[in-house]
Amino acid sequence: MITLNKKTIFSLIAGIVFSGAALYLTFVNIPLRELIDYLKVINYWWVIPSLLVAFLSYVLRVWRWQLILLPVKKTGFWSAFHPVMIGFMMSSVFPGRVGEIARPAVFYKKENVEFSKVLATAGIDRIFDAAALLSFFIYILAAVPIDPSLDITFATYHLTPALLDGLWKATLKFSLVLVVVTLLISFSSTRSVFNRIILKTPDMMFFAQQPFREKLRAGLCTKITCLLDNFAVGFDILKSPLNLVLCLLLSFALWAMLGLALYLLTFGFPGVQISFLQAFAVELIICFFIMLPSVPGYWGLWEAGGVFGLMIFGIPATEAAGLTLAYHFFHMVPVIIVGIGSAMIIGVKLVRTIPQETRG
Repeated sequence: MITLNKKTIFSLIAGIVFSGAALYLTFVNIPLRELIDYLKVINYWWVIPSLLVAFLSYVLRVWRWQLILLPVKKTGFWSAFHPVMIGFMMSSVFPGRVGEIARPAVFYKKENVEFSKVLATAGIDRIFDAAALLSFFIYILAAVPIDPSLDITFATYHLTPALLDGLWKATLKFSLVLVVVTLLISFSSTRSVFNRIILKTPDMMFFAQQPFREKLRAGLCTKITCLLDNFAVGFDILKSPLNLVLCLLLSFALWAMLGLALYLLTFGFPGVQISFLQAFAVELIICFFIMLPSVPGYWGLWEAGGVFGLMIFGIPATEAAGLTLAYHFFHMVPVIIVGIGSAMIIGVKLVRTIPQETRG
C-alpha cells in the first residue's frame, strides 16, 4: 500500500511549502470579494468545449504511449488508457507524484510484463513531453510579441524582456544538451561505452579498499547500467522512423490541444482577450511552474503560473486569477473522476498500486 515513507513525507512537506508560498504570493494583492464577484459573471458554458478538447489531448497521449510500448508489448487502446488516467488521477490526489510510478505499475500488473521496461517507456513518454514543451517554448518566446517596457513585479522578482531573452537562450541550450544525451543513450554502441565507464568508476577510488569497490560495482554501478539499458528499451522506437515521427507529431498535437482548451475557456471570461498563441504561452508557463514540488493537484503553483503568464499579456490580476482557478478546477476534477472510474473498471486497488520494490 502507499505508505508515508521518508521520501513521501519530504515530498509532501516540500510541496506544502512551495504551494503555500505560491498561493500567498499569487493572491495576497487580489481582493477576495472582487474575485468572488468576478467568478459569478463567467459564462460557464465555455467549459464544455474546453473539456472536450482537453480530453482529446489525453486520447492523443494514450495513442503515443501505445507506440512507445510496442518494443515491450503491443497494446490495445483501453489497456493503455486506464493506466494513463489512473496515473494522472493519483498525481492529483496523492503526494510525491506517485502517478508517475502508478501508470507503469498498473500496466505491469494487468499485462504481466517486466516492470522496469514499462517504467522506462513512461520515462520516454515524459521525454517526448519535454521535447515538445521546450520546442514550443523556444518558438513562443521568439514569436509572441512582448511589450519592451514590460516590468511585472512578482514578490521580489521582476519579469523583464531581458530576463525572458536570457530564459530563451538557456532553454535552447538545455534542449540541445537533452537531445544529444538522449541520442547517446539510445544507441547501443555509445551506451556500452557509458556502461563500461560506470562499471570502472569504483577503480578510480584508489583510497578505498577492494571489497568496498567491488560491492559498489556490484550494487550501485550495476543498477545504473541496468537502468540505462532498460531506459533504452523505450528508444527502440527510433528503429522505426515512422513511429518516431508519429510520437513527435502526437506530442506537439496534444500540447496544442491543451493550449486550445485554455484559449476556448477565455471566451467565457469577461476582460480576458488574448490570442491562441498567448493562451498557449500561458499553458507552457503553467507547465514550467508545476514542475516544482507541490501538494497533490499542483494547487498554488498552477495558479501562480497562470496568473503570472496572463499578466504578461496585460490581463488584470483579478481576471487572471478567476480564469486560472476555473481552468484548474474544471480540468482537474474530471481527470480524478475518470481515473477513479478506470480503477473500478479494471479492478485496481489504489492503495496497492505501487510495486514493493519501488517504494522508498
